[in-house]
Parts: sequence; structure tokens; C-alpha cells
Amino acid sequence: MPGKDMKIGERIRGLRRAKGLSLVELSEQSGIAEETLYGIEGNLISPPLGNIVSLAKLFEISVGEFFGEGGDAPYCIVRSGDRETVSRFNSTDGKSAGYSYASLGYKKKNRHMEPFLVTLTPTESKDVEPNQHIGEEFLFILEGKVEIRLLDQTEILSAGDSIYYDSTMPHVVLCHGQEPATMLAVIYAKEERIIL
Repeated sequence: MPGKDMKIGERIRGLRRAKGLSLVELSEQSGIAEETLYGIEGNLISPPLGNIVSLAKLFEISVGEFFGEGGDAPYCIVRSGDRETVSRFNSTDGKSAGYSYASLGYKKKNRHMEPFLVTLTPTESKDVEPNQHIGEEFLFILEGKVEIRLLDQTEILSAGDSIYYDSTMPHVVLCHGQEPATMLAVIYAKEERIIL
């Protein structure tokens, strides 16, 4: 995925400090392990999109503000070369957890949805913690194959397939097979989210 890598951990640390929260307090309020938050702030771990939704709610900002300036435009165009890409890592050794993502709407004011372009890469570890957060998610597979785990079901989606689900259900999204996959992900966090 083209674009610039960004340091989302620095933004999270700045927001935490601005609210006067310690890592322990942020962990208690967000439900994210203190060790994980430490890794995120040190740019050793990038949070999954669900954690970003939860942190945005806690910090009372829009999800898009993690990816750039606050939404202040009536519309948003993100050119392919201008995307800021966040790579997700699953441990302090910096090994890839299998995906990276770029916000596609962070400049639009008064958003009710958060669109992302997500690139999934094959990973050896299939032992991934389920994610859950407020709202709903829509995923449209652009290329490759994607494994989705919801409740007790596992579904394999191919290019052209889509899925829409309540994101309060524990869910896991992984690359399926040995080739990368790309998808459009749209998250709607309902009225519980504050959009600036």
C-alpha cells in the first residue's frame, strides 16, 4: 500500500498526557492491557482498528484525528500517494501481526463513518485475540482471500465478497492463504462517538 508510515503511538501518548492519565488509568478506562499500551506508545505495537475506536471514544475525538488533522472540510480526497499507513505489530520484537491500514476520510468534518484501506499479509500466528468495540463494520474484499471469525463461525471471503456485522461481537480478521489481501473497511461507531 503506498503512503507514509506514521507514528500513531506518539499521538496516543500526547492525548493521554493531555487528559492527565497514567498508563494504568488509561488501561483501566479503555480495557487495553497496560503492557500493550506501553508498546503502542513506544511505536512497537500498532493498535487494531477496534482499539483505536475505543481510544477515540475515551479521548473524545474522532477516529480520523489519529491519522491527521481534525476533520474540517466538507469533503475529503485522499490521493494514493498521500495516505498515511499504520502497520500493526503484535509484539515488542516488531514482527508483523498481518496487516496495515490507512484512513481514507480523516479530513471530512462531522463524519459518521470511518473508511480504511486495509492490507492483510500472511502471518504464521493464527492465535489472535478477538477484537470488539462499539458500532458496526462493513468489509469489502478487493483482492486476495480473508478469513473472518465471528462467534463460533469462520468464513473465507474472496475478492468481490463483503460482510457487515455488529462490531460488539468478538471478531478476528486475517489474511487467508499465502498471498496478501486488500479490503475496504468502513467502521460506524454510532452516536456514542464524538466527532469534532
